[in-house]
Amino acid sequence: MKSHFMPLFNKEKLLLFLEAKSKNKLLKYSAPFFLLVLGGSVFLKQFTNLRYEYSSTQRNLKPEEIEGLKNLKKPGEVTLEKEYEKMKEMDIDTWTNKRGPRPWEDSQES
Repeated sequence: MKSHFMPLFNKEKLLLFLEAKSKNKLLKYSAPFFLLVLGGSVFLKQFTNLRYEYSSTQRNLKPEEIEGLKNLKKPGEVTLEKEYEKMKEMDIDTWTNKRGPRPWEDSQES
């Protein structure tokens, strides 16, 4: 029994169309490239979104860290000119080279 409905596509015509398009170099090489670039940007958006999602959450500070933050100098107290004056007062001509301990050495000198 034949169907009264017309098929949406003809199998032979579809195969001929795909065979003709597979020989087209522009479509053969550019389509996967653009799919990779555009798909990658959408895929990576999910990972970069996590960065902004969790950066808004506040970090819990320990009481010792809070005390350390209270002892910081205010921005106006430290200037380049003041630090330069401190450096001018230092004796930089007489110094000795002190070697720091290596991880594999005993850090306490005898």
